[in-house]
Amino acid sequence: MPGWVGKLPLTERFELCGRGPFDFPPLQFEVNAPDQVLLDQGLQRLSPTAGLEPILASFPERAMLELCDAHTDAALIYELDALMQGMTTLRPQRVSMLLRHCRSIKAKRLFLALADRHRHVWLEHVSLAEVDLGRGKRSLVPGGRLHPVYQITLPGDMDEQTR
Repeated sequence: MPGWVGKLPLTERFELCGRGPFDFPPLQFEVNAPDQVLLDQGLQRLSPTAGLEPILASFPERAMLELCDAHTDAALIYELDALMQGMTTLRPQRVSMLLRHCRSIKAKRLFLALADRHRHVWLEHVSLAEVDLGRGKRSLVPGGRLHPVYQITLPGDMDEQTR
């Protein structure tokens, strides 16, 4: 991150978590990047308050995939499931594009399994034609239940959770 980030008078702290799950060319925190470049990467420019510089933020579709790429344990999967439940207005074209550019098999499978679990209407319109979902089964939690389509284990008691 740029050195000036540490000098910001904020109580919040920033943590760089690696290069992320996408194969996009790095932006180097360029707030002045052209709008179309940002849009093509699932990013948007936000102006939080008058007088402050704009910041770059992920659209909900990208943010959810980024969260799915995080170190996963049962507690995080429950949180992701609760978040995905509210993701009723995701844009299928943007989801399709981000899935194609996502390098993390785990993130893609978890994202899709959770969307499938909540039967989101937009999922029917997501193109998986060029999306690499890898091969074989993936275990996220010990003793979990295998999702039949996306071959990824989710906590065994998720079906008992409110949908």
